[in-house]
Amino acid sequence: MRYSDVSYWLSTAGDLRPRPALRGVHDADVVIVGAGLTGLWTAWYLQQRQPDLRIAVCEGEIAGFGASGRNGAWCSAGIGMSASGLARRYDAHTARAVVEVMRDTVDEVGRVCGSAGIDAHFRKGGMLRIARGRHEVSALRDAADSYRRLGLDSGLRELGASDVATRVRVAGSHGALFDPNCATVHPGHLVRGLASAVEQHGAQLYERTPVTRIVPAGRGPDTRPVVHTRRGRLHATTVVIATEAWTARLSGHRRTLLPVYSLIVLTEPLSQSQWDAIGWQRHECLSSHRLTVDYLSRTADGRILLGGRGAPYHYGSRIRPRFDRHGATHALLRQMLRSWFPSLSNVAITHQWGGPLGVPRDWLPNFTYDPVTGLAGAWGYTGQGVAASNLAGRTLTDLLTGHETALTRLPMAGHRSRRWEPEPVRWLGARYVQHAFARTDRRAERTGRPPRGRSLAERLMRH
Repeated sequence: MRYSDVSYWLSTAGDLRPRPALRGVHDADVVIVGAGLTGLWTAWYLQQRQPDLRIAVCEGEIAGFGASGRNGAWCSAGIGMSASGLARRYDAHTARAVVEVMRDTVDEVGRVCGSAGIDAHFRKGGMLRIARGRHEVSALRDAADSYRRLGLDSGLRELGASDVATRVRVAGSHGALFDPNCATVHPGHLVRGLASAVEQHGAQLYERTPVTRIVPAGRGPDTRPVVHTRRGRLHATTVVIATEAWTARLSGHRRTLLPVYSLIVLTEPLSQSQWDAIGWQRHECLSSHRLTVDYLSRTADGRILLGGRGAPYHYGSRIRPRFDRHGATHALLRQMLRSWFPSLSNVAITHQWGGPLGVPRDWLPNFTYDPVTGLAGAWGYTGQGVAASNLAGRTLTDLLTGHETALTRLPMAGHRSRRWEPEPVRWLGARYVQHAFARTDRRAERTGRPPRGRSLAERLMRH
């Protein structure tokens, strides 16, 4: 496999030659399965807490091969569930605590990039959630009202259509909610730089080392958990599972997460006259209020990225390299880009890619640790993992080192979502929701009337 073909981010992240694979039998204090952002943030913070820990990281391909090296470059304060959803499930205090921690987490990513010398192109330009059409205005106002009710509106601003146009000229804009708590990064530089940083601090990274089995403590001849790979094994005190959507491939975890594919298109670098035509000089992240999700960012070298959902869920939670490209969905994304910026209708698309993200059954990430089995893990970011993985790494560090903190009191700590339904119910439900959301979006765009929120699909996915 040519790793540079996985995404634009990896193709521009420097040397991608794999580190040596694991061979033989070795010991470690902590073994981390997965060299994406979750696993590497966990290693980083464990090293800051206990520099003498022996940490080994096993990665099936290379660091950043998964969602960490493929995403839409957003480092946002999102966590899967909305603030209002958290308030409904728990209470207003809990919702505020989660949102405020996530807002600080965005800044924490930038702080570590600076202190560790990781040139991840971190730029905090905020986010514009744009009402593209009058049918999205009510969703914009509802979001703004929910933040106000929870006392979380500091720094947020409702913008009219003319105010939005002074920032970025988007076709069909009827206003936006500006949230300053969002940054952009170069995901490839971030994850690969973090891998080098933890390695320099003493962690051992094994690449091209797929894990074939994880045996909890007490389940085999060893009293410690054991990680088995094709050509070796690692004995440890603690094993951290940090494989996000790929968790569904692990034995016993097929129904832990729903692997949903998100796909991306990327333009050639725009000319100065093209940028002058659309503005967008403050580098905000952009999104609309579509149920099927869209997200846009601009790169440091002057390209536009647009991503979205819509690629089909695959029976049995299958993950395959060929699923990273889906002709119909990529064509739709190219069409969406032209609808956002009609003046760019002739701009060339130079890259397109995709990959799976992990969706837990209740939309809340899981940060877990069981000292009896020696197994820990974090997963379920629902596509918002760049910052959420940093919070996961800090929370797991607190849990593994026995520190009770504000992070270990958050609802994600110790949380285990119930499992997804078995097949074929899982496939039928996922495909139904995907088709229903697409139909609802098309109807709202055609009629100018907002979704009513009463359909079965909307009620099933309300969070």
